Amino acid sequence: MLRYRTFTEADFEALAQLDLTAQRTADPAFDTLPERERTGRLSTSVPALKFYERSEHSFVAQGEGTGLVGAVLAQHVWQGDRPIVLVRSLLLSPGAPDEAAAGLLHAVVKSAYDSAVYEVHFPVTPALEGAARQEEAHLLGGYGICHLGTRAVTAPGTRLVRPDGGAA
Repeated sequence: MLRYRTFTEADFEALAQLDLTAQRTADPAFDTLPERERTGRLSTSVPALKFYERSEHSFVAQGEGTGLVGAVLAQHVWQGDRPIVLVRSLLLSPGAPDEAAAGLLHAVVKSAYDSAVYEVHFPVTPALEGAARQEEAHLLGGYGICHLGTRAVTAPGTRLVRPDGGAA
């Protein structure tokens, strides 16, 4: 069973290791890339983690006795006329349970709704495709948007349907 929670400074080292493992899994040649490229792909510098720790929209997935198996880094962004929550990174360990991505995205969606933000934007990566379906996100190219509330009925894009066909 996974537990989803906000993270603290005590998690920073584990988050940095999770990010490094995720990058090496996504690109087996990661360690051979120039240092500037490796650094640019990582999302877990101490300044970044301090920022996301305060964002109220970033979470970790923790297994029972296994430590962190996933994390999502997200933030409020003001669009000039309305706020959104933007997901920067989803990090999963290679052995993360299938429900980790869906649980992390759902935590972001719930935190957005609880703070009266009604759009969650994220790249729909293979790891997030199933989670995007669970949240019935609208797909615009490779980009997903979860419209919360009644706007979900009229929002542009292709609405993804949950695998069970039910409503979110």
